[in-house]
Amino acid sequence: MAKSTKQSSKKASTNFLLFGSMNYKLMIIGALLITAGFVLMSGGGAELSGEANTAETFDSSIYSNQRIVLAPILVVLGFIVEVFAIFYKAPKSEA
Repeated sequence: MAKSTKQSSKKASTNFLLFGSMNYKLMIIGALLITAGFVLMSGGGAELSGEANTAETFDSSIYSNQRIVLAPILVVLGFIVEVFAIFYKAPKSEA
């Protein structure tokens, strides 16, 4: 009797997933939003030439809307989606 209980619990634990498929899809979407935000935030522009930054060598593209507005919004949205994905519970279908 003890053996059958151990075997059945072992089988149940191997097929058990912590989240549903919708949760994992939302987590992937959130991770992609965070990654896109950081990629947009990095961009090009500030070259490392070893020179001191003067008015002639300063690149003002670091203050573009893409870097200071759009990218942080994408990162925050990604984290919101991640939190939602963790707490989301699919409604049970009545059959």
